[in-house]
Amino acid sequence: MPNRSNDALFQLIKSLEKSEKRNFKLFVKRNSATEDLKVVQLFDALDKMNDYDDEQLLRKNKSLKKQQLSNLKAALYRQILASLRALKNENNIDLQLHEQMDYARILYNKGLYLQSLKVIDRLKDLALHHNQLTYLQQVLFFEKKIESMFITRSMQNRADALTFESNKVNGQLGLINQLSNLSLRMYSWYIQNGHARNNKDLLEIKSFFEAQLPKEVYKLESFYEKLYYYQSYCWYAFIRQHYLHYYRYALKWVTLFEENPDMLTVETATYIKGMHNLMSAHFSTLDPKRLSAAIRNFEKFTTDKLVAQNDINRILAYQYLYTARINLYFLQGTFTKGLRLVPFLEKMLKEYDIYLDTHRVLVFYYKIACLYFGSGDNEKAIDYLDRIINKKGNLRTDLQCYSRLLHLIAHYELGNFDLLEYLSKSVYRYMAKMENLSKVEDEIFTFLRRSFLVGAHALKPEFEKLVTNLRKYEGNALESRAFVYLDIISWLESKISGVNVQDIIRAKYLKGSR
Repeated sequence: MPNRSNDALFQLIKSLEKSEKRNFKLFVKRNSATEDLKVVQLFDALDKMNDYDDEQLLRKNKSLKKQQLSNLKAALYRQILASLRALKNENNIDLQLHEQMDYARILYNKGLYLQSLKVIDRLKDLALHHNQLTYLQQVLFFEKKIESMFITRSMQNRADALTFESNKVNGQLGLINQLSNLSLRMYSWYIQNGHARNNKDLLEIKSFFEAQLPKEVYKLESFYEKLYYYQSYCWYAFIRQHYLHYYRYALKWVTLFEENPDMLTVETATYIKGMHNLMSAHFSTLDPKRLSAAIRNFEKFTTDKLVAQNDINRILAYQYLYTARINLYFLQGTFTKGLRLVPFLEKMLKEYDIYLDTHRVLVFYYKIACLYFGSGDNEKAIDYLDRIINKKGNLRTDLQCYSRLLHLIAHYELGNFDLLEYLSKSVYRYMAKMENLSKVEDEIFTFLRRSFLVGAHALKPEFEKLVTNLRKYEGNALESRAFVYLDIISWLESKISGVNVQDIIRAKYLKGSR
């Protein structure tokens, strides 16, 4: 069966822009007098295909033989990467540093030690300016090798100076390594579990965080030390649902780039991730004004060449920009307006399928489902929730749980009472098994089971009783995640008043914006 996502070469070719394809052909033919190159034939054949299929490829291109296809594909893959390296060199600090290091080694191998050391001096300045300490470590190691073998400098105490530089870089790298490990572990915990579910989770994450946080954080100096420190606290606060702290460290994350503008070129994707967290913090703190302002700033940034001319940055920016826009629709109570984004989102999810991780796709499905639910289209909401529920894997158990809960409520709205008893028991068991059952959800299940036994005329008092019971949990950090995933209070108020849920949320937004 044809499978676009299976073949690495096919994926690479499909990711190329027109200018990159043109550059590849110029690059590969630069030393060839023959226009009829096999690798170019293979490139053109793959470029024309919509889905990769070996048999179709060979059938339509008789000059390509099955026995040579594997070697041709490997050669073509290397040639494309080489052409991209040459094309992107001036925009990528990593490639620039590698190139300078290559020059230093070439000069060293020619016996031109002093010339090699001059290149090393420029390389050290470039690495320091862009906070590239791992490269600086390599350069210092190479410089010590030269100095230990040849008498090249008249400067006194050169050994002491190099030792001091090396020790400083190694110390900084050690601290950066500890902080980056902590940041990664915290983020991994969130991807697996979502927000803290109970006191056990809170104690576990607090104990782990405090044990892994380096004691030297009081003397953070370099860009990356501060970056990973802010990231670690960002995830820590988000997991514990301390949203003001989450906002504070997301803002520090973004401000760090504003204080170090040269690092935008080096760590563009990390800045985009920081902006995503800042916009998410505005959503979590229910601040539509700041979220709207942050979206406008981010929209301007997405037109910058750092985003527009880089595939991964552009894809990340699209994901986070449209996530933020949907969140703003939620806060403003304009769910129906938000549905205009759905065709574009579906196209984006299909077009960038090979680049998007499962976690991000599930988040989009849940947000789209919420748009449909908020606008009153429960059947479409169920369609998107089914995509999450039927997805295999153990990512975001909290998202799986709340998808099932919203799925249950959507069936309740549709009046599918023949399914509700079975569904409520199934969802209850699932959430209990995942240790995801909070007091808020327990109250909801109790209400749903009780509502089966009363007539429609008696439901309004039951809704009123439930909303009264739930309001007492709104300030509870462990219970607040239920209100983040599903505005259950507004839904109940809509049932009591007979007004659409988006109109209830819209009225709250307009009242708060006065």
